[in-house]
Amino acid sequence: MSDLLPPARALTVHPGRRPGRRWTTVARGLHHPPGLTALHAWQHVLPASAAFSHLTAAGLHGWWLPQVPPDLPVLVDQAEADHRTRRPGVRVTRTTSPVPVLERDGLRVAVAPHTLLPCARDLALLDLVVLVDSALRSGCTVPDIEAVCAPRRRGVVALRRAVALADGRSESPWESLLRLMHVTLGADVVPQHPVHRASGELVARGDLWITGTTTLHEYDGAVHRDAQQHAADLRRDRALTSIGWTRRGYASGDLRDRPVSVLRDIDDALGREHVPERVRPWLDLLAASTFTAAGRTRLARRLTRP
Repeated sequence: MSDLLPPARALTVHPGRRPGRRWTTVARGLHHPPGLTALHAWQHVLPASAAFSHLTAAGLHGWWLPQVPPDLPVLVDQAEADHRTRRPGVRVTRTTSPVPVLERDGLRVAVAPHTLLPCARDLALLDLVVLVDSALRSGCTVPDIEAVCAPRRRGVVALRRAVALADGRSESPWESLLRLMHVTLGADVVPQHPVHRASGELVARGDLWITGTTTLHEYDGAVHRDAQQHAADLRRDRALTSIGWTRRGYASGDLRDRPVSVLRDIDDALGREHVPERVRPWLDLLAASTFTAAGRTRLARRLTRP
């Protein structure tokens, strides 16, 4: 793979001025033409050893992202042998050698494990589990991730912890949160559990089955507000009820703002005493993550500091 963009897509940097009205200014003296992106422009001023990494690379991989704050810098890994790129809007992490890369639309992007490791240095556990779930769904494997977890590398402990909690069967970031919430609250769950009639007919495949029970807990996103989907959901709920199963749906506000009510449902399903204080570990995880305003502010400060 060439380290340079094809000539037909080559960028021209014009210090102090744009070459035309159709060009977009990315930074002072840095513009890109129609058909390319700001990242193509940034790559043009980076050394060949540099690769987009961290959350920038996660977005280019098409993974689910935590609720990242706006206006984060472009995040880049660059070999320390090269002169450090110093430009407003770019945050460079020096590496002892160039990171393995793949090309996406002409951009040098750190491969999946080398994208996750720098994320593990800055993200809270909840955010990192969402990323790892998505990476696993996209074809990255646990051995791939373990291969970058060499002793004493920054982020290794957090990444290993996230991998232990991750599950590639998750089908959305909020479903990942719902699963991790149950685990944190002491409930064993199985994602994407099939429920059948005695005849063998499939009735439903539930987001989460609370093991040892006849209860499904699911995340109901915006798609479930569609009239046709809502009608299908009601038919599915009736079918589950007819064979003795209980299905409960939750929205994002339940996980963030009303977690004690979710805990009560879990306790009810497991037949255990309801202890509201049991929710504390979940609240701690949530508070550290970008799924709260305070967590987003902390991440923005961490990634934008010099």
